[in-house]
Amino acid sequence: MGETPNSNQVDESLLLHDRSDQVDKTSESADAKENNVIVTELSAEAKLRVEVLQSLIGPCDRKTYGIKLKQAAEKLGKTVRTVQRLVKKYQEQGLSGVTEAERSDKGGYRIDDGWQDFIVKTYKEGNKDGRKMTPAQVAIRVQVRAGQLGLEKYPCHMTVYRLLNPIIERKEQKQKVRNIGWRGSRVSHQTRDGQTLDVHHSNHVWQCDHTKLDVMLVDQYGETLARPWFTKITDSYSRCIMGIHLGFDAPSSLVVALAMRHAMLRKQYSSEYKLHCEWGTCGVPENLFTDGGKDFRSEHLKQIGFQLGFECHLRDRPPEGGIEERGFGTINTDFLSGFYGYLGSNIQERPEQACITLRELNLLIVRYIIDNYNQRIDARSGDQTRFQRWEAGLPALPSLIEERQLDICLMKKTRRSIYKGGYVSFENIMYRGDYLAAYAGESVLLRYDPRDISTVFVYRQDSGKEVLLSQAHAIDLETEQISLEEAKAASRKIRSAGKQLSNKSILAEVQDRDTFLKQKKKTHKERKKEEQAQVHSVKPFPTKELVETVEETSQPQKRRPRVFNYEQLRKDYDD
Repeated sequence: MGETPNSNQVDESLLLHDRSDQVDKTSESADAKENNVIVTELSAEAKLRVEVLQSLIGPCDRKTYGIKLKQAAEKLGKTVRTVQRLVKKYQEQGLSGVTEAERSDKGGYRIDDGWQDFIVKTYKEGNKDGRKMTPAQVAIRVQVRAGQLGLEKYPCHMTVYRLLNPIIERKEQKQKVRNIGWRGSRVSHQTRDGQTLDVHHSNHVWQCDHTKLDVMLVDQYGETLARPWFTKITDSYSRCIMGIHLGFDAPSSLVVALAMRHAMLRKQYSSEYKLHCEWGTCGVPENLFTDGGKDFRSEHLKQIGFQLGFECHLRDRPPEGGIEERGFGTINTDFLSGFYGYLGSNIQERPEQACITLRELNLLIVRYIIDNYNQRIDARSGDQTRFQRWEAGLPALPSLIEERQLDICLMKKTRRSIYKGGYVSFENIMYRGDYLAAYAGESVLLRYDPRDISTVFVYRQDSGKEVLLSQAHAIDLETEQISLEEAKAASRKIRSAGKQLSNKSILAEVQDRDTFLKQKKKTHKERKKEEQAQVHSVKPFPTKELVETVEETSQPQKRRPRVFNYEQLRKDYDD
């Protein structure tokens, strides 16, 4: 065996002992490798170091060892002398000699007691009385607290996790329940311009998309209409539905704006909806994440985002919208599948006749979202409903928004004139508003919510800006609620009934009118001849064809001469 050129004079007995151990381990399994003795808990760097050192321990001549030593030094990025020291430590101490030493302050935290108390107290308070709060949500509150105190340095989210992990582990051991949970991983969205949106908290990123629901609807008179369009806005952090829009209008920026308005405002529903829970979501998002449809690329939506303070982003790829698509699938299969008029994939199982109106569907789908969908357990947390996760994930309470701030999200109709007395006509309904009489004769803009058009908002165009003049209320409908679709259905019904009742008289009037006009076109001489012909009928001059026709018809019947009694006639006349 060649002599090992180790400047530290490595003990040959240790080298041979280590080599014999490896031979024994190799003999246990013919296919086993020398690195099988490496502990799996080692880091990648430590594993590489041990592998290189083991290759140097094998017997070889001086020249070969020198080449291996230089190669090992280059591979580890260290000097030859340092590698020689590592070989000696590995032979003397084993794995502990070449692994990193643990920190002397392991288990401690380099943050003051005030922050530790705040983090622990926030986490415990957030998990009382049936509420659930994750360490990520505690980290958000640490950032808010630092902002309130004006501090630039505060515990990062990893410090919060390390501080709370022992508490979570003790709780899990006490309950003797293994709970994998949702440990710190976040949803991330890739935008079309190469930006990455890491979702940190509720109302950070909202998603919006449209679909045609698989159900046929009828109007309030039972006439079949079409499948409705459904627009849904979802919070990426909690998967909670924030707002919706249901109607027959095709996707557009106006429809998106209405859905955004519904999502941002506080929602209040009457007893007609029979709700057990509340739809407590509201606020303004920081980002809106959508596909590349032209309704989402419109200047109108960008203007709304600029005015309300959120940015619009487009998806990089279709799979980025999986949250929205999965929600649509759940609504179609879990909610609509039992409806009359449902258009499922199996034609044989489709109901024969639709019987649900848009208003009825709106009542049902609102309750489904509030009492069912948003109350389901979120799959990532495992112990929070979607609404609980949204509520716990808020960095601060959402600010209240006045409805007038969101008028830009309402539907708009132009070219409406104000009549004398302050009246405005829209969809065959007459409206009257305060202070509108002074603007009689002017053209104005009407903004309205299609779910309730009993009230419209009248705007005046002034220097490129819309100035609110007044609200206008439907006459005789001040206490009622009527949707745009109901108003259109009523108009169609009136037109249809009018055609059925007056169609006969209308046709008769048109026919008589046309006859009269034709008579007026004739000259005086032509009219006089027609009048005389009606009083004295003129026999036609017998033509050759007429004579032949008379002879032919009279030939079969020969006329017999009539004989009179002269004496009898004289007596009769003399008497």
